[in-house]
Amino acid sequence: MTETNPNLTEDTDIGIEEKTKEPPMYKVLIHNDDFTTKEFVVQVLMSVFSKSMEEASQIMWHAHREGLGLCGIYNREIAETKVEAVSVLARENSFPLKTTMEEE
Repeated sequence: MTETNPNLTEDTDIGIEEKTKEPPMYKVLIHNDDFTTKEFVVQVLMSVFSKSMEEASQIMWHAHREGLGLCGIYNREIAETKVEAVSVLARENSFPLKTTMEEE
């Protein structure tokens, strides 16, 4: 037989506020270089990042002028996958195109 002690109180969730922290997001950035063609960059942005022709062209020109262009913001796994996909496509086409990711 289990005895209960009326003087003991059980701690429950009452009054405890748990804050769920969202996982960090990562910016995927495309770097300008002097060898990769503008057409290839636009094609990569359309195929890997699902950008329209207009969006891809804007990102490409921004990277061309400023040195970097924002491809998108993703969770860590997706960002890593997209960076790797660009790297593979660039190598297959003999371009030095580089993308990196940084925490937002």
